[in-house]
Order: sequence, then C-alpha cells, then structure tokens
Amino acid sequence: MSGKTVVTGRTTAAAEGDVVVLLIGVRINHFWAVHHWMPVLTAMPRMLRELRKDPGRGLLNAVLLTASPRTYYVVQYWESKEKLYGYAHAPDAFHRVAWAAMNRKERKGKGRGHVGLWHETYVVPEGSYESIYADMPAFGLAAATGVLPIEKRGRSAKERFAHRRVDA
Repeated sequence: MSGKTVVTGRTTAAAEGDVVVLLIGVRINHFWAVHHWMPVLTAMPRMLRELRKDPGRGLLNAVLLTASPRTYYVVQYWESKEKLYGYAHAPDAFHRVAWAAMNRKERKGKGRGHVGLWHETYVVPEGSYESIYADMPAFGLAAATGVLPIEKRGRSAKERFAHRRVDA
C-alpha cells in the first residue's frame, strides 16, 4: 500500500487520533524443515491480499520487512484494535484457517522448534507519535493515513507530538 512516487521535501503522516500498530513475524529456526515453515511464511501474504480486497476489515497499510535471513515480519496499521480483533476471530477469514492449522500441529507436537511466531500490538494514543519523511514516497504510517507537508504539524518533533485533532 505504500506509494511509489517520491514526495520531495519534508512531510509527515496525516494520522489523526489513536494509531493501532501490529508487528507480526516468523523466525525460521531450522532451514531444512521447509515443510514446517513454508506454510507459515506464505500465510501472511495471503492474509494481506484478503485484507486489501476488503478495506472494511480495517487494515490501513502493511509493510513487509526482513530482520535477517531467518526472520521476516510485517508492520501493520489498523483503524482500531476492535477491527484487528474482529479480523483475527472472523470465521470467514483466512487467519482463522491458518491459526487452526498451527494449533493442530502444536497439539500433536509437530513442528515444535522448527518455526517461531510472534506478534506485538500497540495502541498509540494521540500525542504519543510523530513522523517525518524526507524525499520519500508515502511509507509506513503516511501510506496508511496520508501525507502532509511538515508545516501542517510542525517543524520539530516536539511540535508534531503536540498535534491534536481539531474535533477532539
């Protein structure tokens, strides 16, 4: 969902209100155990495609990243924690299918130690985040919420942290 067109100059994200961020990833513990980690590794792109086809589920943006040859993760920005929970528990969503398969393997003791999974979820209150992008396409939070000229929120991080919604 990130842009390709470089926006020259300094910009900031147009985020308003609280920001919900999910970090979720996989670590390949044993490269030779492809049949254990490949289904896990390929599940996330499928979920992201599903979410992008249905914006009403609440995903605003996702950035796929690599931490090492063993560790891959996604930074996701959501409309709300309620929409994130809603997707995670939706019976019609692929997440439910993938999670059920992982739980079945875990109960049988299969796959243990071959692949690691993790996630962290943060609800960042308004006034507790700021951003700056210099000569960048829309990326991360800005790709999720839009791009503003830096002057709209303040030239310094302190000024951007102080921004509050007009209707708040």
